[in-house]
Amino acid sequence: MLIESRRRAYLSAMQVVHWLPRAELPFAAPSRPELLLPVAPLHEPDFEVRPAAPSAMPSAAPAAPQARSERPKIEIPRPGSAPKVAAKPVEAEPEVAPSRPAPVPPPRFSLQLLRAGSCLLLVELATGQPFQSRDPSYLLLKDLLRAAGLPDAPQIIGEPVRWPLLVRGNMDQGPDAARDFVQGFIAARVEEAPCSCLWLIGLPAVRFAGEADAEAYYQTLKVDLLGDAWALPGLELLMDEPQRKAHVWKAMRQLMARWKSVE
Repeated sequence: MLIESRRRAYLSAMQVVHWLPRAELPFAAPSRPELLLPVAPLHEPDFEVRPAAPSAMPSAAPAAPQARSERPKIEIPRPGSAPKVAAKPVEAEPEVAPSRPAPVPPPRFSLQLLRAGSCLLLVELATGQPFQSRDPSYLLLKDLLRAAGLPDAPQIIGEPVRWPLLVRGNMDQGPDAARDFVQGFIAARVEEAPCSCLWLIGLPAVRFAGEADAEAYYQTLKVDLLGDAWALPGLELLMDEPQRKAHVWKAMRQLMARWKSVE
């Protein structure tokens, strides 16, 4: 059984304001007497039904016609006519700041300068290390010198030119700086002892001393401050592709007179 306080809490939660029990509830508070009185019947409202007033007779004079309301005009699209579209305002494109060119990484190569008779030889060191007497590439170089009629024991001039010069630092070490450095190094040796022909052996030697590319192989070049130069493939490439030696021999026969006439 529910006590009175809990019963009222349940009724409040169900939003019941007035309620009457069907039987006497134990432990319940006495009911209010006014709630036990019979409910009075609803009184119907008194009203009188009256006849409707007669409508007024129309007068002899006709009434003035009312002004007709104008209907909205509807445009019907005709065939071949394009619908009108409201022009949208053109938005100005945002200005794009010019991007800075990406820095060119410094080239990497090692070159050795040698002298054989009246010729200077700028040779690519494929391994980056100086020539050894039993290296296959050095033996091939000696064969080329003998075929050209030059001393087969070339004199090594200075240390190898290795690029980049510095591993760290803010100095420009791009392709242009490498070209200027290599050409300046050779020009200083040419001033010390002039040469009849400069051999450029290997793509880095052709590119940074002769300002040319692989298409200039077997050809002669005119280089400012350096004079005449002869572009050749690298020694490693000649060993990997022996068929190139025929092109070297053909070009060599046309150039031999330059250094043989000096002797």
